Amino acid sequence: MSSYSDSYKAAGVDVTAGYRAVELMKKHVARTMTSGVMDTIGGFGGLFELDLEGIERPVLVSGTDGVGTKLKLAFLMDRHDTVGVDCVAMCVNDVVCCGAKPLVFLDYIALGKNIPEKVADIVSGVAEGCVQAGCALSGGETAEMPGFYAEDEYDLAGFTVGVVDKAKILDRERVCSGDVILGVSSSGVHSNGFSLVRKVFDITSKEALDRFYPEIGCSLGECLLTPTKIYVKSVLSLLEQVKVKSISHITGGGFYENIPRALNDRVTAHIDKAAVPVLPIFRLIQKEGNISEHDMFNTFNMGVGMCIIVAPDDADRATEILRLAGEQVTRIGAIVPRKESEIEIC
Repeated sequence: MSSYSDSYKAAGVDVTAGYRAVELMKKHVARTMTSGVMDTIGGFGGLFELDLEGIERPVLVSGTDGVGTKLKLAFLMDRHDTVGVDCVAMCVNDVVCCGAKPLVFLDYIALGKNIPEKVADIVSGVAEGCVQAGCALSGGETAEMPGFYAEDEYDLAGFTVGVVDKAKILDRERVCSGDVILGVSSSGVHSNGFSLVRKVFDITSKEALDRFYPEIGCSLGECLLTPTKIYVKSVLSLLEQVKVKSISHITGGGFYENIPRALNDRVTAHIDKAAVPVLPIFRLIQKEGNISEHDMFNTFNMGVGMCIIVAPDDADRATEILRLAGEQVTRIGAIVPRKESEIEIC
């Protein structure tokens, strides 16, 4: 007998919709399968066999995050195939800052009403993010929670595990005065600061997102829903060829909170404000919201998704490798002896 409950359905949970969603997402999950995956979707746990060839002392690195209130834009635009990329990006971009290669990813989707096609769209984005990161979508969970979420809303979070040889873990203690800070360009606002963005543009309806802004060359919604850039493959390629000192993923808290996380207490990061490749969307946000420059750099990535610290002799080579990997790279600052603050932007 197939699993089915009239009573549960009357309470707002349709288990058959969950089964339908799993069937629809299988083709997306299949795109992410790597050689270590040992099981198929639908079991109680995702199995992954570690290939430790060339790794003397393996260290597992984990990361978890969500998409945040950027999801509100997806709801208004009824577009759900991009936020999954954001979810993956926020996790895998963090673990690669340690020098780790992401291996597996799991997602968690909680929603008010399980519409299988919508769930499949969400998972298609998650799968795309996993493909970009080179990791497997080894499992996940979809939870229908009527009365907790509105019928047309959901939350999306994820979790990743990567591996790095202990001897190759990036150590901020190696950062020293004279090192160079390379800024790797972002694809836009990524997945941080959207509570402020929604306030600035008074985003409460689709009409606000449909508005065309000449400054950005497209509608506001199209620009803001651009997925977070995933840097994993580019950074891993760089790590194989250059001795990177430290890496910072520029997420919530912008420059002021994230760059110091890549530093030790003997140095300060000096950022040349004029060298930062500020994207038009950030100029627009600052103008429309009358936001101070400090608050912009303390909230958004400003056009720089990753900061990579290398020795001055390695800066040109690192830039070349990253550009060959398809990244836009700018030398945005340098490491100087410790001053009053961990970071100065001027």
